[in-house]
Amino acid sequence: MRAFENFRGVILPLDRANVDTDAIIPKQYLKSIKRTGFEEALFSDWRYLPDGRPDPAFILNKEEYQNATVLLARNNFGCGSSREHAVWAIVQYGFRVVIAPWVGEGKARVPGFADIFRNNAVKNGLLTIELSPENVDKIFSFAGQKPYPEATIHLADQTVTVHAAGKDHVFHFDIDPAVKDRFLQGLDDIGITLKHESAIAVFERTHDTQFSLR
Repeated sequence: MRAFENFRGVILPLDRANVDTDAIIPKQYLKSIKRTGFEEALFSDWRYLPDGRPDPAFILNKEEYQNATVLLARNNFGCGSSREHAVWAIVQYGFRVVIAPWVGEGKARVPGFADIFRNNAVKNGLLTIELSPENVDKIFSFAGQKPYPEATIHLADQTVTVHAAGKDHVFHFDIDPAVKDRFLQGLDDIGITLKHESAIAVFERTHDTQFSLR
């Protein structure tokens, strides 16, 4: 996994809540045993007409968003079945960040992202940023303005700076320190394990790993 670097990119506003993993990548694309080539399947049911042509009404097909790298959505993004393919499709299309809001408070609070999706995102280098409903509403309010709004993501400072309406609008986000560290260092699960390679080697030399049946 490559280290996360600050970047600036176009925001694609997908104004939908409860976007489940079957919408992100329909089940018929899960047959592949490879981990590549899923970008064309992203949002397939919304993205294409019955005859296979791109639906011009769907935002992903609009010319101004062809190079978008920041996906803005509503709460509970990535809900539904556990399929890592959903994250692969988003990353392979070119998105590096997904922003979504929580809704409600206390026991009634609905998170910005489903737990399994968020965990899969961490493993695949996709940064998920949860902001308040008010802040996400504000970012959505910039959608469609020209020039189309862009955002600068600064992970070390934990800020999203939206460049819109001739101004810079800064939003701070929280992130688990361990997740932040692995993104900044570009460490996947194997990379984190290898940080302890010397300790593992000592353990293997000093412990009997043979088992006998009695």
